[in-house]
Amino acid sequence: MSTGKVYESIIKKEPITKGWSEDQKYCVTTISGVKYLLRISPASQYEAKKMLFSIMEQIAALGIPMCLPIEFGTCDDGVYSIQSWIDGVDLETVLPLSSETLLSETEQYALGLQSGKIAKKIHTIPLEEPHEEWAVSFNREIDRIVRDYHTCGLHVDGDAPILAYVESSRHLLKNRPQCFLAGDYHVLNMMYENGGLVIIDFERYRIGDPWNEFNGIVWSAMASPHFATGQLHGYFDGEPPMEFFKLLALYIVILVLSLLSSWAVTSDFGRTVTLKLSQDVLKWFDNMQSPIPTWYLKDY
Repeated sequence: MSTGKVYESIIKKEPITKGWSEDQKYCVTTISGVKYLLRISPASQYEAKKMLFSIMEQIAALGIPMCLPIEFGTCDDGVYSIQSWIDGVDLETVLPLSSETLLSETEQYALGLQSGKIAKKIHTIPLEEPHEEWAVSFNREIDRIVRDYHTCGLHVDGDAPILAYVESSRHLLKNRPQCFLAGDYHVLNMMYENGGLVIIDFERYRIGDPWNEFNGIVWSAMASPHFATGQLHGYFDGEPPMEFFKLLALYIVILVLSLLSSWAVTSDFGRTVTLKLSQDVLKWFDNMQSPIPTWYLKDY
């Protein structure tokens, strides 16, 4: 066991039950009265969690507003990491106009701009070694996801346009650059504090096409089209190119097919959410006839 000064100074632990991570999470208070986020994982995940902590240190060094990595070590319960505590609220709860916060559409758009600029900065983290060509690795992933979808026993009404779009768009993956991705980058992993964003989860970081970072924009668009539009404008410093929208549509339908064959078949809640998302996607892209989703506010 190798615990640090912060861990040793904890005098109060309050469990956190929200979220999908298998980690044990706590709001902890130290003897000096400072609050932190404590995450505890099984000892078998030591190397993976150590790498994640190192990645978070690299991201924090860019000045990204986030849960800052404070301390990493081992304890009686496994592997732990301590991060700064965010005194904010979940972004998804303040974006809708029906929320108590009542952010204006302009304020929602401005937060989206901020999130797009943050993503662009994260994508500057250098890769330390070469990686398999994106078209090769992602086409292999597509093959697996489509195969799993066909055998999972759950199918979407009107899935023919989705499956056809997948096959007709594979060529778009050729010669795409790769970079470090935050992974799972959307409103569900962001908080609102002091009028700005804080990014709270990098558990699913990966290497890939920078545009693949935006497959999770579906959750952002559901919460606020203004936020989602702002995110794209912030990343591209203006209007995204048409090539981006064509690839985004591919990445989104692959996400939907993946969720249908995994989350939707193991959870009633996941099934409800994913089936609704699949129908929303078909509407957004006009049965895959238009690569620009209807939630995108071109002239905003």
